[in-house]
Amino acid sequence: MQETFLDRFEVWTEMGMKEGQTPPAPTSEEGLSILADAPLDRVLDLAERARKHFFGNRVRAHILNNIKNGNCPEDCGYCAQRRTAEGIPQYTLKPAEEILEEARAAKKNGAYRYCLVTAGRGPSRRQIESFSKVIRQIKDELGLEVCLSAGILTDPESAKMLQEAGLDRYNHNLNTSEEHYGDICQSHTYGDRVGTLENLHGHGVHLCSGVIAGMGETDRDLVQVASELRRLNVVSIPVNFFLPVPGHAIENPRTFSEEQCLRILALFRLFNPSAEVRIAAGREYYLKTRQGDALKVANSLFISGYLNVKGSNAAETAQMIADAGFEMELSEGEAHGSMVASESNPDAFALKDISDLRPFARS
Repeated sequence: MQETFLDRFEVWTEMGMKEGQTPPAPTSEEGLSILADAPLDRVLDLAERARKHFFGNRVRAHILNNIKNGNCPEDCGYCAQRRTAEGIPQYTLKPAEEILEEARAAKKNGAYRYCLVTAGRGPSRRQIESFSKVIRQIKDELGLEVCLSAGILTDPESAKMLQEAGLDRYNHNLNTSEEHYGDICQSHTYGDRVGTLENLHGHGVHLCSGVIAGMGETDRDLVQVASELRRLNVVSIPVNFFLPVPGHAIENPRTFSEEQCLRILALFRLFNPSAEVRIAAGREYYLKTRQGDALKVANSLFISGYLNVKGSNAAETAQMIADAGFEMELSEGEAHGSMVASESNPDAFALKDISDLRPFARS
């Protein structure tokens, strides 16, 4: 009987997944099998082994802060802020003190990492200077991990400035495969996105890049994204499940069962065993009662919203994490099992609920 990728991966886990031991790489056909017909119990078991080895029993909570909204010239078909979208609150870059104050509140509410997001094609040099200043402030005062998502950035000097300011990660999602990219966006290319990631990585900034599943792609497209993220050494992979926001331009969007969502999460874990795999947009809608099962594969999530889509609030998310038997990893990097309000801990999340920080909700 021919040895499969799952066989090779199981041997790797039994050898202890030691540093320096390169994890086996699936072929495209083996990746398709993970999504389609490989025994689900085995797929999830092997994905869970890697998750436990690299991240233990902890779940990292992330907060998104949309610091510049609307007026985007790009035509990404999945995005509520695309250039033809209507009804989106528009505001220019927030003042540094407002960003810092929201970072303070996020830390008090247990955020492990603070993610700054802007609408637009990419940052100007003046914006890079502003980002660098506020990143330094957040790092110096709060010690939070900081991730920035500011669009296409292929200027080496800008990448260097952000790295010197202390930026931990730069987010720029591939979203889909190179072959499918032209079907979801025409105002920039897949190559622009890859070039951005290579520029930041080349200047010592860790990469956050992921996928939006459900935009009319094939399973083979999903496999290609998982493989490319492995090639790029991406350390953080948000897995989004497409939510059809008003004004989107995705033709033939896909829907997923809970089992299919688990297979997709497992695909990205098995291709990238040591990466932080995040359940991002759509987890509440698609996974429903199986979010706890998903955390056996993924090790992080967003709290209280995904830019222009509301999510479950901090207390609900903390309760779900606790019910599933996991501990929330706080901003200080320490596990904490008592984030859920109770008689003994009535003030858990008594501070301003993180959902109130959703910038797109502001008038």
